[in-house]
Amino acid sequence: MTQEQIINETKLFVKKTLTNAEGGHDWFHTLRVYNNALLIAKSETVDLLIVSIGALLHDIADSKFYDGDESVGPHMAREFLFKLNIDSTIIEHVINIIKHISFKNSLSGKVTFTSKELKVIQDADRLDAIGAIGIARCFNYGGFKNRPMFDPAIKPNLNMTKAEYKTSTAPTINHFYEKLLLLKNKMNTETAKKLASKRHKYMLEFLNQFYNEWDGKS
Repeated sequence: MTQEQIINETKLFVKKTLTNAEGGHDWFHTLRVYNNALLIAKSETVDLLIVSIGALLHDIADSKFYDGDESVGPHMAREFLFKLNIDSTIIEHVINIIKHISFKNSLSGKVTFTSKELKVIQDADRLDAIGAIGIARCFNYGGFKNRPMFDPAIKPNLNMTKAEYKTSTAPTINHFYEKLLLLKNKMNTETAKKLASKRHKYMLEFLNQFYNEWDGKS
């Protein structure tokens, strides 16, 4: 099977698997991350096959939709890739990317795996969490979980542990301070840093407008 065939088979698998996924973590999110990853990879020395299938499979079973179980995604990806008869070293690399890509894992303070490919996909995923798309995804998920948009009495928790992050039910606006506004300074690659700067600025402008409208000033 050629690399192109592997990538196409992966696209079909992911698209089918995420048919009824929440709007912020659906096939279109995956496709944007995939495209972001390919864009970033142009300026990096990486294995494009690993970047491609890693990006496509990174959210195949997000733990937040599986009662916090972080083993489902890696297991599903491993079963799928095994059927394609892909080299075991590539499979293990992709599995490690899925296990270590998420923001919440950075809260543990432990780095047990890293690679250039992970950094590229991580940046691609984080870019989709900020800017206009990031704002839309944030409120879509908040609505999906029936959370309030904003409650001035509930302050953001800026020192959350991984466990606290996974179980948080805070208003959607809090998520900007607990994650989204932190991502600009967590980008790994120069390409992502440049893209993140513009998207970060857009979020700050949105929050300023949001508070003005909330307080009846605009």
